[in-house]
Amino acid sequence: MTQISAPRIGIAGITGRLGTLCAEEAGSALAGGLSRTADASRNITTAPGTLAKSCDVVIDVSHATTVPAHAAAFAQAGCAWVLGTTGLDQGAQDAVNAAAQHIPVLQAANFSPALTLFLELARQLGAGLPDYDAEILEVHHRQKLDAPSGTALAIGKAVAEGRGVALEDVARTDQNGLRPDGAIGFASLRGGQIVGEHDLVLMAADEQITLSHRALDRRVFARGALFAAKWLAGRPAGLYTMADALKP
Repeated sequence: MTQISAPRIGIAGITGRLGTLCAEEAGSALAGGLSRTADASRNITTAPGTLAKSCDVVIDVSHATTVPAHAAAFAQAGCAWVLGTTGLDQGAQDAVNAAAQHIPVLQAANFSPALTLFLELARQLGAGLPDYDAEILEVHHRQKLDAPSGTALAIGKAVAEGRGVALEDVARTDQNGLRPDGAIGFASLRGGQIVGEHDLVLMAADEQITLSHRALDRRVFARGALFAAKWLAGRPAGLYTMADALKP
């Protein structure tokens, strides 16, 4: 496969808040969209295979329940896939991994360039401060369905990787009771229209360090998704991350 200089971009979840912003950022590169309701005047279809056939790459910001069907349709069409949907169960993740055997897939819980670098710092802190208590606080708008957020889980995974452990073995979402040694804790708040706030706090008896990220405008995610789509189109099959796209 060869890099595509001006890829045709489709958006799954085009009528949602982030999907709408992605469509605006795509401009003339927008080939169409996928939604629960078709709109021929805007090239919006309900069939993922139909969208994939008209695109070089699809940005998917839809819903976790649609991921297996999208994986099959995009792989069959040979269409690159930028996946920003979070809250995937193991079956959906297995479908993503299977699709990446046939098409390039970039999967990210967050398309922010700064947050991508935050994850690398979280990994370094996990490795360098293995005995510090790690807690992750995330705050989002009241409409968000999943908790902890996909970004919070990605931060936790980065800390766990730095410590050489699996996140599922040390994650603590129920904060009742005595805090176990080595746990990575999560706390979630929902309210108002907060775009997204994430804090990683590592605490010892005599000091603490906090990494913070604040998204002030959802367009940072849309612009990051468009950057990822242009980077991904035409690349070999495989599973990529935003960190791959941001490498010099």
